[in-house]
Amino acid sequence: MNAPRTRKVDIHGWIVLDKDLDQTSTQAVSHVRRLFNAKKGGHAGTLDPRATGLLPIALGEATKTVPFVMDGRKTYRFTVTWGAETATDDTEGEVTARSDLRPTRETIEALLPRYTGTIMQVPPKFSAIKVDGERAYDLARDGEEVSLAARPIIIDSLRLVSLDADSAELEAECGKGTYVRAIARDLGRDLGCLGHVSALRRTRVGPFGEDDTVTLEELRELAGGAIAGQTLDDALLPVEAALAEVPEVKVTRDIAARLVRGQSAILRGRDAPVGGPVWASAGGDPIALCEVEMGELVPKRVFVFGS
Repeated sequence: MNAPRTRKVDIHGWIVLDKDLDQTSTQAVSHVRRLFNAKKGGHAGTLDPRATGLLPIALGEATKTVPFVMDGRKTYRFTVTWGAETATDDTEGEVTARSDLRPTRETIEALLPRYTGTIMQVPPKFSAIKVDGERAYDLARDGEEVSLAARPIIIDSLRLVSLDADSAELEAECGKGTYVRAIARDLGRDLGCLGHVSALRRTRVGPFGEDDTVTLEELRELAGGAIAGQTLDDALLPVEAALAEVPEVKVTRDIAARLVRGQSAILRGRDAPVGGPVWASAGGDPIALCEVEMGELVPKRVFVFGS
């Protein structure tokens, strides 16, 4: 006879996981949910299996704040290996073209300004973008020809960190939808030497940085009581941690009760925001994600912290 399943519980907050190499983002979420025995969870932006670094994972009511993290700026540290272009633009794919040329520091640094600001980028063929309802990487793996249109992206900065004979380390700060693999591919083509990503680490996502991270092994140790005086809850960041860059509006309990019921409330005070998304709190607790419309606080998503 099978053992009864453990009842899932309501866990609310953020785990900023330092994702392992060769682990998918979906696998990482599953591991974290299992350790917390959490009912609900999801991540704020896929990280490739061959990449390491920040993978913010939202549990419970924190999932309602995921868009604010996904829309935030991201920072990547990555290595481009010169002399070969691959089918996947990283080390997983077969080599499709080679070159004996190698760039100098001067030629690389002279090119980088063309990669900042709003630019057009063609995503890698092996990406999660949908083509006629199918993922591009599924079509590419089946041997089908995949043609993806260029899309506007924003790269705030791109700088050369170090350079040796066959590779360069770079750091990019960019917006949503940017593919670092495509940056490496395009740099290689523009420099005439070809290239692909051989190492990739995400170091910042929105309000979260490396100081916020915890590894899967550390979580397992916390779950097993291996760290004296600490539990899994000590690794959990509050729901509102995702809203560090969103204005907070402190309201009374009476107004909070209206917002929870889905009713609008008049904003008062000279410091009240005049528009845009905000989050309402009462007594230090998050109440709702709101929009400011014609002087009123309009709830869009209400936080429900049940037992």
